Amino acid sequence: MSRKYKIRDQEAVYFVTFTVVRWLDVFIRREYRDILMESLRYCQKNKGLVLYAYCIMSSHVHLIISRHRSSNLEGIIRDIKKYTSVLIIDAIKANSQESRRKDLLSIFEAEGRGNSNNKTYQFWQQHSHPVELDTEEKLYQRMDYIHYNPVEAGIVLSPEYYLYSSAASYAGLKETLIDVILI
Repeated sequence: MSRKYKIRDQEAVYFVTFTVVRWLDVFIRREYRDILMESLRYCQKNKGLVLYAYCIMSSHVHLIISRHRSSNLEGIIRDIKKYTSVLIIDAIKANSQESRRKDLLSIFEAEGRGNSNNKTYQFWQQHSHPVELDTEEKLYQRMDYIHYNPVEAGIVLSPEYYLYSSAASYAGLKETLIDVILI
C-alpha cells in the first residue's frame, strides 16, 4: 500500500472512500443504504466516529471523518466496513426482489477467494484511501466534491436534494438522515 494513503495523525480530519468491489452498483436499493447509515449512527454513538460530511453513491461512499480521543480511526473504518459487508450480503441473500442476487453473490465470493483476509465473501475493496485534510482549502474542496457527486452523476439538480448526503445539513434543512458536525 502506498505511504500516501495512511492515517498518520489520529487527531486529524480525513476524507475516505469505501468502494464496492468491481464498482458494483449495490446502493441502488434503499435497504442497503440504510444498513450503512445505521452503522454510521452506531459508530457515532458507540465508537467515537465524528462525521462531518458524507455521500452514498451507487457503488461507493465518501466520508469526511475524525474520531474522539479514545478511539482509533483505522479501527472505526475497519468496523464499519466489516459490519456493513456482512449485513448487506445477508440482505442481498434474503431479498427475493433482488434480481441480481446470484450474480452479486458470485462476484463477492470470487473476490473473497482472491483475498486471504476473507473467509467467504468480499464486499468492499480493501483500501479506503484516507487523505488528511490539513488545510481549509483541502477540506472545502473535498466537501464540495462529496456534495456535488450526485449532481455530477445527473441524479439531482442541487446537492441538498440528494437524500443520502450531508448537503442538506449544510444547506440548513431540518430533515436529515444523520447528524453531522458542521464545519
